[in-house]
Amino acid sequence: MSVTLQESLLTLKEAAKLLPGNPHYATLFRWAQKGCRGVRLESALIGGIRYTSREALDRFILACSGDSSPGLSVPTAKQRQRQIAAAERELAEAGL
Repeated sequence: MSVTLQESLLTLKEAAKLLPGNPHYATLFRWAQKGCRGVRLESALIGGIRYTSREALDRFILACSGDSSPGLSVPTAKQRQRQIAAAERELAEAGL
């Protein structure tokens, strides 16, 4: 899902003021560009200004806190290595 004009648009600076802990607006920019815990903050670039929405912030917070659907998170490198090792052990036990 992405930010739409039907949502309450906010600049990243305005959005940062709504969050607890007063993160810097650059933090929200990083969340929009690179993500956090495998989840990216939805945003839109309009006239050279990056916007997000209250609704996108809600979705982002829910996804980052683990309260969202299971398909949204990305395993860490360490978790992925464990998954690969477990699959290799299973294949070896099966004789493949």
